[in-house]
Amino acid sequence: MEKYFDVSYIVESVPMLIPFLKVTLMVAGLSVIFGTILGFILAAMKIGNSKIAKKIANGYTTILRCTPSIVLLFLTYYGIPAIADNFGVNLNDIDKAVFVVITFSLQFAAAMSEVIRTSYESIDRGQFEAAVSVGLSNTQAYWRIILPQAFVVALPNFGNSLLELMKEGALAYTIGLIDIMGKAELIIAGNYNTHALEIYLALAVIYWILSIAIEQLFLKLEKVFSKGKQVITTT
Repeated sequence: MEKYFDVSYIVESVPMLIPFLKVTLMVAGLSVIFGTILGFILAAMKIGNSKIAKKIANGYTTILRCTPSIVLLFLTYYGIPAIADNFGVNLNDIDKAVFVVITFSLQFAAAMSEVIRTSYESIDRGQFEAAVSVGLSNTQAYWRIILPQAFVVALPNFGNSLLELMKEGALAYTIGLIDIMGKAELIIAGNYNTHALEIYLALAVIYWILSIAIEQLFLKLEKVFSKGKQVITTT
């Protein structure tokens, strides 16, 4: 049977894929939350005075950056239940989304630790000293002077990391998670592998729109918060 490119499959596939976008966004959202929290902890370890903590944090970042996403996903998916089984705990019935969130939280944390560290170190130390000299406490100086400026510096890299996470998250289907990518694979299998190109194009269009929306959101946020940074700098 000959295969013809049929544009109608692109149009028909989009409504079937969209409902599963919520799974993709849920996984990405939870990974960002947990990854950012862990990233802050790792960044604090890198910035702090403890040499041991700094080596641990740097080692973590290096290892995670050198591990392909799909390898880390398989290590998490197969490794955690295997370790738990040695302690008599059965984790084989846990939702696959949990392992995906763990995987990409660990990976996102490595990226965010560097984003946070470099953003913090980009702020002139003299601003902190000046804030303390005019009567602010150390905590107030950090929260009112240093962190708002570091936040603006971090925004572009945070946005880039989020976009990278969205793309890497497509690998979740390899362990059976039915997100937007997993649904696309099911549709293709249901069509006996025909019109796969059209369905992948529909999937690509959704990712393009989502990525552009995220990119534009962060550009607007950067402009808004940059105005606040200018006010802080001039006062």
